[in-house]
Amino acid sequence: MQRAVDNVLAVTKESVKTFTYEALHNIVRLINGVSALLLSILPGKASILEGIHGWELRPTFRGPRLPRWMENGVSSFNQFIHEFSVDSDTSSSVDYSSDGEDCDIYPPSPLSQSSRFSRESSFTKHNRSWIWWIRCIISWVLFPVKLLFGLPLYFINSALPTSKAPARSGNHPSIAQSPRRLQTLKDNFVQRATDRRRGVVEDLHLGIEIFIESAFDVVHKAAHSVLSPVDTFRSIFQWFSSKLSVRQDIHSEDFVTSCPTTVLSDKDPTPSERKTSFNLNTDARTCQDVITELGYPYEAIRVVTDDGYVLLLERIPRRDSRKVVYLQHGILDSSMGWVSNGVVGSPAFAAFDQGYDVFLGNFRGLISREHVNKKISSRQYWKYSINEHGTQDIPAMIEKIHDIKISELKSNQSDLEEESNTDQPYKLCAICHSLGGAGILIYAITRRIEEKPHRLSRMILLSPAGFHHDSTAVFTMSEYLFFMVAPLLALFLPAFYIPTRFFRMLLNKLARDFHNLPAVGGLVQTLMSYVVGGDSSNWVGVLGLPHYNMNDMPGVSFRVALHLAQMKRSKKFVMFDYGSKAANMEVYGSPEPLNLGDYYGFIDIPVDLVAGRKDRVIKPSMVRKHYKLMKDAGVEVSFSEFEYAHLDFTFSHREELLSYVMSRLLLVGPPSKQMHKPKSLKVRRKDLQVKTGNECN
Repeated sequence: MQRAVDNVLAVTKESVKTFTYEALHNIVRLINGVSALLLSILPGKASILEGIHGWELRPTFRGPRLPRWMENGVSSFNQFIHEFSVDSDTSSSVDYSSDGEDCDIYPPSPLSQSSRFSRESSFTKHNRSWIWWIRCIISWVLFPVKLLFGLPLYFINSALPTSKAPARSGNHPSIAQSPRRLQTLKDNFVQRATDRRRGVVEDLHLGIEIFIESAFDVVHKAAHSVLSPVDTFRSIFQWFSSKLSVRQDIHSEDFVTSCPTTVLSDKDPTPSERKTSFNLNTDARTCQDVITELGYPYEAIRVVTDDGYVLLLERIPRRDSRKVVYLQHGILDSSMGWVSNGVVGSPAFAAFDQGYDVFLGNFRGLISREHVNKKISSRQYWKYSINEHGTQDIPAMIEKIHDIKISELKSNQSDLEEESNTDQPYKLCAICHSLGGAGILIYAITRRIEEKPHRLSRMILLSPAGFHHDSTAVFTMSEYLFFMVAPLLALFLPAFYIPTRFFRMLLNKLARDFHNLPAVGGLVQTLMSYVVGGDSSNWVGVLGLPHYNMNDMPGVSFRVALHLAQMKRSKKFVMFDYGSKAANMEVYGSPEPLNLGDYYGFIDIPVDLVAGRKDRVIKPSMVRKHYKLMKDAGVEVSFSEFEYAHLDFTFSHREELLSYVMSRLLLVGPPSKQMHKPKSLKVRRKDLQVKTGNECN
């Protein structure tokens, strides 16, 4: 009879799981199909899915590829649990990676375009968080049964006399100290950075499968209890006895079963409690993870600006090298962009392989809001414009680079003191993208105005910001709309970012679904390209990068957005307009903000400008505007164009661009003494910004 019941339950369970799987599969296919239909309607997008495996517009109505753990037959739950519970000493884990699959679905992430070495060195992860979720679900399902049998136990235990025995010293066995329990805790705490995240569809399927298994497990146990009453009563009696013995041991020893984990430090050997945290399979890798997993050295340097912002300056060090390169990212980006394409396709690794000491800068503007003032408010933290990127962030990082190189070269080379009396003993080249290009220009010009050395030997600017008046209709409409609502937005919106961990996690997981569902990813990619004026960059792939994770994320301050709009409206590369003549007079010494284009003659180093013909965010004509003004001012400047969109300069594997950048780095000569031009402005520091005084006269 029991065998017949087991067979019926097994068939029913597999039928329910198959039905739910097919229902979810069909819903996913429907969503993907509607997305493909919309893509076919959008102008010029009908062929976007041609040649993509997993979804075709032809009559072969095949659904998108689901994760591999869903493709092992009718049910993979037992195998799933086996991978988590068996052989824990070897720290095995279920492989949720998509290595070898991302290459044929749309759109590929930048990390999937890395070299074969980068792909083969993908990270392994010890993930045990789902065990906790399984236990919660099973406990919730079994709660009525536990309550039914627990009430008699409660009354029996209440009727028995309790007495406290003296606490015993020494080690004693307990549930919390069992080796199996400690191993489980160890497995939960061991977490490595990895791209093993699951999408929303995968999480939904896994949750449904776990729920079905838990429900049928309860039914199976209930059926056995009814069919085998003797065994049932024996099990209940043993359970009561074990519960009573455990309770008596706890009362007699006054022992708490919680087992906090501890971490020992070399400086402070006192154990300190570590808080447990359960990840939700989101991608939270850092630039350090990418660099070190590929076998490169890494160093993190904390930099504090004059106005108290704490920045992260990252480094791939060559301590004895006299060739230094500083890479600065653009808006809504981080240092991750310079290493996201693996060993072969990333500018940072290419420069290091050519013998450069590589520094990766990070602007202020993270959701974590790192500041020396731990109690700084959100409004106060985000109160900065592009001015501060060029007059605070970049100077602080470059001066830190200078101090580091002087110290290291002094310790390694005895002739440094003689050289330091004339020129700096190293060559520093800056490679900057988009907003980073505008920031480095502000830095170079304002340092010359202040008659301070800028330490640079060459600037390579990839689609630099600054001029924006020649733009698409989308940006023009956005400009007018932004100025209309800016007074209202300024009252309650200090910055543009995702404020909660849940929605950041959702974005991180949706980015994975966009890769698994090619038509949905293609539709989102198309819509995002429309939002940014038709730029064909891989926007969806960039959203999948690890710096867009649930823990932290770059944001855009309201003033930075307003500053860009001011540049577009004025048709000039100007510093931030504070909104009134009195405020501008207080900061700049003139009723109007400084027009940086008028001071391009102060640039005394070679500049290489690079534009993208497919770039719709900063058009080539705007990069040529920089070139024309620099050329007229007598700057040694070059201009080049490539068939790139805006993000292709950092997030795409472009051998042509890397070859060009490396060739420009080879042109860096010994840094000459900076000949200060006649002073046309009286400069002093005011609120940590550049202020000029002769304009007042």
